[in-house]
Amino acid sequence: MSKVIALANQKGGVGKTTTAINLAASLALLGKKVLLLDADPQANATSGLGFDIDLEGIYECIIGEKRAEEVILRSADIKKLWLLPSSIDLVAADTELPKMENGHFVVKNIIEQVRDNYDYIFVDCSPSLGYTTVNILTAADSVLIPVQCEYLALEGLSKLLNTIKLVKNGLNPDLEIEGFVLTMYMRNRLNNQVANEVREHFGELAFDTVIQRNIRLGEAPSHGKPVMLYDAAATGSVNYLNLARELLKRNRKKDKTK
Repeated sequence: MSKVIALANQKGGVGKTTTAINLAASLALLGKKVLLLDADPQANATSGLGFDIDLEGIYECIIGEKRAEEVILRSADIKKLWLLPSSIDLVAADTELPKMENGHFVVKNIIEQVRDNYDYIFVDCSPSLGYTTVNILTAADSVLIPVQCEYLALEGLSKLLNTIKLVKNGLNPDLEIEGFVLTMYMRNRLNNQVANEVREHFGELAFDTVIQRNIRLGEAPSHGKPVMLYDAAATGSVNYLNLARELLKRNRKKDKTK
């Protein structure tokens, strides 16, 4: 049974898409079959894996023109990584989904069509808490929350956590928080203070692995590659492979306790 993990944070620029691309790629390189669903109209996860942002994808699935298996693309560089692309057309989904019958469950139904084909399905949400994001949270098993190591990044967390709580209470009672990933970390007092606050407040939900600021992470998307294919020795490559190993370890531990 695959696991569906939504990457969400309504604050932009916190490393959400970078984490979606590189964590998905890392798990695929570690031997897991992984689908990355790009649910952001900016389509940065799509272009970041080297694909055209004008392709048919999740929007066409939402409006019923395509089935998921018809638009899923396989990475040419990583054998066990697939992409369900996005495009600017997805902007219209927030308007169209509420008009549909059982509108909150449209994305869930799309994912269920292909769920058994993968070990992990990651969904890169848009930096908002609109109807499409609620749809994704309704479809997900858990939410992974990237948190930039700055105080302003902490301010919006309460809105996201409240939205997760509302979805859990009303639409998806099995929804859990996968964890908090500290991103854009630098070894200075401010970043250490923020990291310590996140760990004190969220305890074991905060991943041990920290994603450090790294120029290669910023350069890789312009080449249409995950960072480990752009520069395998880069700090960002090491960080995301370690994060993938930690996520696998945590999930094995959860499975044993069930």
